[in-house]
Amino acid sequence: MARFIKLSDTDNILLAVDPLKIGDKAGDVAARARIPRGHKMALRDIASDDPIVKYGQTIGFARELIVAGDWVHEHNVYLRNFERDYVFGTNARQTEIVAEAERATFMGYRRPSGKVGTRNFIAVLTSVNCSASVARFIADEVNRSGILRDYPNVDGVIALVHGTGCGIDTKGPAYDLLKRTQWGFATNPNVGGVLMVGLGCEAFQIPRWMQSYNIEESTTFRTMTIQEIGGTRKTVEAGVKAIVDMLPTVNAAERTPQPASELVLALQCGGSDGYSGISANPALGAAVDLLVAQGGTAVLSETPEIYGAEHLLTLRAESRAVGEKLIERIRWWEDYTARHDMEMNNNPSPGNKLGGLTTILEKSLGASAKGGTTNLRAVLEYAEPINERGLVFMDTPGYDPVSATGQVAGGANILCFTTGRGSAFGCKPTPSIKLASNTFIFEQMREDMDINCGDILDGVPLADKGREIFAEILRVASGGRTRSEALGYGDNEFVPWSLGATM
Repeated sequence: MARFIKLSDTDNILLAVDPLKIGDKAGDVAARARIPRGHKMALRDIASDDPIVKYGQTIGFARELIVAGDWVHEHNVYLRNFERDYVFGTNARQTEIVAEAERATFMGYRRPSGKVGTRNFIAVLTSVNCSASVARFIADEVNRSGILRDYPNVDGVIALVHGTGCGIDTKGPAYDLLKRTQWGFATNPNVGGVLMVGLGCEAFQIPRWMQSYNIEESTTFRTMTIQEIGGTRKTVEAGVKAIVDMLPTVNAAERTPQPASELVLALQCGGSDGYSGISANPALGAAVDLLVAQGGTAVLSETPEIYGAEHLLTLRAESRAVGEKLIERIRWWEDYTARHDMEMNNNPSPGNKLGGLTTILEKSLGASAKGGTTNLRAVLEYAEPINERGLVFMDTPGYDPVSATGQVAGGANILCFTTGRGSAFGCKPTPSIKLASNTFIFEQMREDMDINCGDILDGVPLADKGREIFAEILRVASGGRTRSEALGYGDNEFVPWSLGATM
């Protein structure tokens, strides 16, 4: 007998927990076709142009009459504009904060800035794509030399390279975003030392960048350009020496007990499926509520993937200004996609649709559950410093590497990533904990997944799974390795958001 779930009293669809075969019944409703796992079946007749309702919210409209028992998906669902009532702050509630003496702790690196890191990397940053290979050569040379064995408190040397830095307007948004992102990674508390490598003639000039943030060279911050040093080989040699010189200082950092309030948790989802919104995402939301109660911070993002659910977030906005800023970002994305001959419903991806998601509204309603239930305290621009505690939102694209890059640049020191289809992802210098929405993908990609949330479908309470996730966050923040770290992910996922023309 196939299992189905009704997610709200007002829903007119059911969600298939198991695949439904022809001839099976769901309650008293005969199935007219096979319903794949994670997909939707009509609970009752739905007239043409009537709304399809899931989670108590409209996720699309019927293209034609959908008869009770029919498979509900792309072939008979369409999306059109409809009015959403934006109400600000009516569901905002004061969060009960755990007394400081009773807060959970983790073993972290307290930095001179006052921020706390969960890792201790040396980062080789680049001003331009032209210095990317040299940066990788430097990091590879140090990592394979064996010298890091003498510095056990250093997690490694990472080359964070990108594909821009020249051919951009130095007074435009592309330059500003890159400048902010680079500074954010240089000052992320998971980074103990920085080497910035440039070519020398690029638009993104290192001295100008340093001047913008009053940066000066120091024992743990060095810069160089290939043209000034004298070519590839000489720059690699000079870069290796610079890192070797900073190793004793970076290694001197030690883990000490720190309150969970110092955690800044980035929230990500990728390869979502029909289960994500009822298992992994709300379970992560339960963990977020626990973290916020500890005085910590969680960062929801991916603006195109909360599109259609933003009215639920404005209800929890701590002030009208916060809610209106979120809507302003939604309007920006509507204009941005229109200018590029795209539409917001270009998302979900083909994989999302195979997993049961039909429209961006359905995907967003599930994705927004990662943010838990506490007040929305701030809305930030991409890579903007995260200075508020509690739940905040950062405006980013939905593309995971670009979105996570912005969150880490903002100061995220740990990340949780939910997936239903099985995303392969890491995010140096910030460890990424992978949460599987279903048991099948957890077993199928066991070496990539940290926690199985599929057992929620078998009756494990969301609150229990939230506590399990929160415990894993503390373990990883204290130095415990994630699956993606064991596999070596994270060097190639530094992808700053690029806006504007490439000249």
